[in-house]
Amino acid sequence: MDITVDKSIRTPLYWQIADQIKSMIIEGQMADGSILPSERSLAQMLGVHRNTIIKAYSHLKDQELIDSLQGIGYRVTYKSKSFYEPDVRKKVNWSTIIKDEYQDMERTFDDIFLRFTEENNISFSTGMPPAIYNEEDLAADLAAILREEGRRPFYLSPYQGDLTLRHKIIAYLRTKGIKAGLNQVQILSETNQALDFIVTSLLRPGDRVITEEPVSPDVYRVIELAGGKPVTVPVDENGMICDNLEALIETHHPKFIYVNSSYHDPTGNILSVERRRKLLELSNRYRLPIIEEDAASELSFEEKFLPTIKSMDRSENVIYIYSFALTFIPGMSMAFVAAPEKLIKSLSYLVSIRIMTLDWMTQKLLAKYITDGKYYENVQKIAALNKTKRDLMCSYLDRMSDIGVSYQKPRGGVYIWCQLPKTVDSKAVVSESLKRGISIIPGEIFYPMRNGGQNNIRLNYSYETISRIKLGMENLIDIIRELV
Repeated sequence: MDITVDKSIRTPLYWQIADQIKSMIIEGQMADGSILPSERSLAQMLGVHRNTIIKAYSHLKDQELIDSLQGIGYRVTYKSKSFYEPDVRKKVNWSTIIKDEYQDMERTFDDIFLRFTEENNISFSTGMPPAIYNEEDLAADLAAILREEGRRPFYLSPYQGDLTLRHKIIAYLRTKGIKAGLNQVQILSETNQALDFIVTSLLRPGDRVITEEPVSPDVYRVIELAGGKPVTVPVDENGMICDNLEALIETHHPKFIYVNSSYHDPTGNILSVERRRKLLELSNRYRLPIIEEDAASELSFEEKFLPTIKSMDRSENVIYIYSFALTFIPGMSMAFVAAPEKLIKSLSYLVSIRIMTLDWMTQKLLAKYITDGKYYENVQKIAALNKTKRDLMCSYLDRMSDIGVSYQKPRGGVYIWCQLPKTVDSKAVVSESLKRGISIIPGEIFYPMRNGGQNNIRLNYSYETISRIKLGMENLIDIIRELV
């Protein structure tokens, strides 16, 4: 065996030995099954300590190039592979390269959402609007946009978003009592992207963020991936409980407060006016930004619209995220951020380096729908249809009150937060539901520390048809009763 060692260089001796043996094995000089010299004989041959050979052989064993058998010694276990067959000994160990936070993410939500694409799956998990848009009208609108814009270099949208749509959004914001200029509005593809870009702009590793609990996993994942730490505050039927909020601010010095003000995900509750004012008071006192997310304020069933926190803000402390995900065309998501100009510039910069441009066609279509009045007409239709679906789903839940199923009837939005009997685990309900082609969300994933929600499930009534809601709820009743 032709091996040399150089004691004058810094490379460890065992590494030099192992590397040369590895090359001989991979290049075919030592075939599979070949017997290697014993530890003692190779040590004597090279003039090194036996422990050096033991370490070299151990290194080769870790790479699955050799193994050791009692009574035989060390032998080669490497079989040459074809060009197209992966060689695990040369393969990058991706688990050591990819950041831990990207490998250890909560994926229950993602896995369940994938079921939405399966044929005949009944989705009580998907936050999408019902398909009320006429396909022929939609095709005609798209054709009209192409005719109107066809001669312009339209494919790349400005980093801040389509100018026409921004004008429409500014007018829309005025109906909510929010004043904003063109340089205070940023168009983005959806709420998660908006929150991701804001968090990227604001957070440094170790920063604390106050959030509600329960809270959407999309929210706390974005915070954690940016190196932030969620500090959670419980909610009740009036939204985030503010009694101990000031003490948390004093203790943790958070970078901002995140709140889902209208028909909260997952509870469906709405933040009361009194608590909106309290949050704004604390924001002003501590000069602390508030991120207000609003995806469902237009979907009110039984009450007048409450003023947004942003509309009450006179200090430009509130960052307002609005999403069209629940009120526009299914699968054509769009959102915007209304915030101080300095932050908007940061968000536009992130658009320029991360995605280069925004979906031009969806922006033009949304602007056209707002201009023509179709958007507002369809929001009213969606709200009316959602109310019917909510009542239907609640009627089925009422049939399980005798076994301890309870809920608070939402006054708008798309979610029902259900309390299961104490003996029933939400994950068991989810597992059995998936077997029957029904997707729902377990409550536990809405708690960043997994310290709650074991007896809760979140149901969404917005997407499915009346007949499929009936079918899905009949099955869900059977599942829960079987698990009691």
